[in-house]
Amino acid sequence: MIAIASLLTCQAMQAEELLSPSGDIKLDFRLAEGGAPVYSLEYKGEPVIAESHLGIRLNNSGLFDWFEIADVSKSEFDETWEPVWGEESEIRDRHNEMAVTLRQTSSDRRMVIRFRLFDDGLGFRYEFPEQGNLVYFVIADELTEFAMTGDHTAWWIPGDYDTQEYDYTESRLSEIRGLLEGAVSGNLSQTIFSSTGVQTALQMKTDDGIYINLHEAALVNYPAMHLELDDEKLVFKSHLTPDPNGDMAYMQTPCTTPWRTVIVSDDARDILASRITLNLNEPCKIDDTSWIRPYKYVGVWWEMITGKSSWSYTDDLRSVHIDTDDLTKVKPNGRHGATTENVRKYIDFAAENGFDGVLVEGWNIGWEDWFGNMKERVFDFVTPYPDFDLPGLRDYAASKGVKLIMHHETSSSIRNYERQLDTAYKFMRENGYDAVKSGYVGNIIPKGNNHYNQWMVNHYLYALEKAAGYHIMVNAHEAVRPTGLCRTWPNLIGNESARGNEYQGMGGSKTFHVTVLPFTRLIGGPMDYTPGIFEMDISKINPSNHTHANFTIANQLGIYVVMSSPLQMAADLPENYERFPDAFQFIKDVALDWSESRYLEAEPGKYVTVARKAKGLGQWFVGNVTGDSDHVSTVSFDFLDPGKVYVATVYADAPDANYLTNPQAYTIKEYRCTSKSSFTQKAVEGGGYAISFREAGPADKKLKMLK
Repeated sequence: MIAIASLLTCQAMQAEELLSPSGDIKLDFRLAEGGAPVYSLEYKGEPVIAESHLGIRLNNSGLFDWFEIADVSKSEFDETWEPVWGEESEIRDRHNEMAVTLRQTSSDRRMVIRFRLFDDGLGFRYEFPEQGNLVYFVIADELTEFAMTGDHTAWWIPGDYDTQEYDYTESRLSEIRGLLEGAVSGNLSQTIFSSTGVQTALQMKTDDGIYINLHEAALVNYPAMHLELDDEKLVFKSHLTPDPNGDMAYMQTPCTTPWRTVIVSDDARDILASRITLNLNEPCKIDDTSWIRPYKYVGVWWEMITGKSSWSYTDDLRSVHIDTDDLTKVKPNGRHGATTENVRKYIDFAAENGFDGVLVEGWNIGWEDWFGNMKERVFDFVTPYPDFDLPGLRDYAASKGVKLIMHHETSSSIRNYERQLDTAYKFMRENGYDAVKSGYVGNIIPKGNNHYNQWMVNHYLYALEKAAGYHIMVNAHEAVRPTGLCRTWPNLIGNESARGNEYQGMGGSKTFHVTVLPFTRLIGGPMDYTPGIFEMDISKINPSNHTHANFTIANQLGIYVVMSSPLQMAADLPENYERFPDAFQFIKDVALDWSESRYLEAEPGKYVTVARKAKGLGQWFVGNVTGDSDHVSTVSFDFLDPGKVYVATVYADAPDANYLTNPQAYTIKEYRCTSKSSFTQKAVEGGGYAISFREAGPADKKLKMLK
């Protein structure tokens, strides 16, 4: 007994400390009683993460106690790298690292916990070196904890294995259980894993004004992590997405888990400026990236979302997949959107307005079976409907200098898609397509799998890597939430993986939604949000759809800058842009790729204002989105080049704008300004503003100069 007590005392004394490069953040690690690894985190001397346990539970044993510290190595790292595209042309990766090698005395197994401490937060992961006593193993649970220091305000969506397409809720941590229990009883989701579970990225704010963000980085060969809250102790514990057997991950040494991340600051703008997620991913694995380029596009899509037209060519349903010969004999429904005539109109519109591409959904056979809820759900990715002249449209688009964007709706029939991937990608290359929007709507087949378990995470990466081999860019919808993999595979130019703008045509979203997404979903990578809707009364598009979109035109313009993405859509119908050509001009002008970004003001749920400089052009743009109440911005233009005079073209909510009653009321004004100028602008609830800058000329002297 004396020997055991001495061992426990010795283990408890084994403690290590790591400071961030600035010294503002401190990590403490130690072995608690029983040799259990624990950590805590301080920001500017104040606790951010209270003492929290670490460890892994295997299906037949555990790696969470009876450890001793076998080795500790520390190092410093400072490197600047260049992303293929993004919010800056250069990203600095500066961190201090501590790798703690633990040896489990009861099994002689080793596990490394690697910590990287940046000036804006922490990343850590588990590593399993090659060793004789641990080769193949099954993870039954991950025991990582994040112990909160108070009942913080949080912006969250329910823990769900299959979707992130929820409106965000703002509440205290202690209120999550009650709100989630109400959601479950209301049958909002059948896959919410518990009454206290939420998804990452999770954004919080303490009563003392500290912003805390929890997420993960480099999700590879592992299930996505959710967070389950002990709402009495206010401790989050990792909750992995299981496979059909209830197991979490199948591993073989040497291997690692994804990084768990904590971004922290007393300034909300620092959360948006953090590049921890990207820095924790591996460098680009594509040698030649010259074929990867940003895309601004229109598409045959919104008319289907609103119900004006249909994806399927026919309403005749078949019990098995039908070939083209059979399909020519069935009756067209007269509502098909992807017709040759209609697509030519979109190609013309794209060419006339300088857009790069046209997305066409519903072009290929298979929709007629899927909408009939047939069990097979088998799509064909090379055979068009009879009214879609693929070769003719391919050549017509090329003659106009426009690219067609492929659409692959997999219907979540994963093996069917994987069997056809090579054929589909070869078909794309042969027909001039270099980008694909993939979709994963519906329950995963094979049954029992979920969108975010290890098997599906591996599938998304498999499709992405294979696409890179064909020089194809991927925009994946309904896939697992991004965790910075776009650094390693920059042909991943977009994801949905959240509640996108489409919901504004299917019942609406909360007015503060786009002020929360930059703090949550966008922490992991860009989103194909599909902004640019100018007609908010959806019944004017489809009389049977009585949805009202909850934003103003100025809000939609601001999104293009605030929610940075190399893939941006002008999502509305061409005729609605033709009604507002002056506002549409900003969508035509705004850049997609940036050399510098400045976060001018930010508060989750309230407002976000960002300035960005176009890569290669030097032109600045500013965007603001405003949330659940009016907001008056006062910002400095100190990002402009000193000594130069500019013209700022401001697209803003009109004084009488209202997202419900007068959403299309906007003003466009021009001012002269310099880097010493400041600017004040009001945005209404669900509103915003956008600004483009150009150097002033002699003809601009009559414009008002901002002081």
